[in-house]
Amino acid sequence: MYIRPPKFIRRLFPSLIWSMPESDRVYLTFDDGPTPGVTEWILDQLAEYDAKATFFCLGKNAEQYPHLYRMIVDAGHAIGNHTYSHQKGWGMSLERYLEDVDFANDILHTDLFRPPYARIKPSQAHRISERYNIVMWDVLSRDYSRLISPRQCLHNVTRHVRGGSIVVFHDSVKSFRNLRYALPRTLQYLQKQGLECSVIEL
Repeated sequence: MYIRPPKFIRRLFPSLIWSMPESDRVYLTFDDGPTPGVTEWILDQLAEYDAKATFFCLGKNAEQYPHLYRMIVDAGHAIGNHTYSHQKGWGMSLERYLEDVDFANDILHTDLFRPPYARIKPSQAHRISERYNIVMWDVLSRDYSRLISPRQCLHNVTRHVRGGSIVVFHDSVKSFRNLRYALPRTLQYLQKQGLECSVIEL
């Protein structure tokens, strides 16, 4: 898996948002939550550095843990749609995929969307972009991978991040081994670089 998306993929999906305009801001994002025991920890880390982030939530998790969803919103972070049930667009019809996305949005109420696994067909991207801003990334931490160390996870971010970057972490139990090492050190690094962590607003 690439840390930065290859240029040919960006050219294949030019309407998708891969990064924000270069500035003194960075855009941390967290996929797959909210997750008990992990979401609260992430929120505490972000608060310690006065950092804001965008949480691409699964509709089913926000429905199951409404108090965690409310904690994210109340802390001033942004919400994105990550489908209701973490669907891979490649394996679904256009109609079923749109139904899953819209079902999630009945709970999440956002105009931001990120496809799970980055697996989305051009036809799906075209239709979804009529109603949502599709937000991808230019730095993938790979915190979910058991094949990398927590130190490598941190290096994946600090080596590639720059002003305007959209960085992907995951709000999940699977990612927590790497996340609990990498996130606070990422926040320290960004602060030293004079980069502010902001929500995605489009």
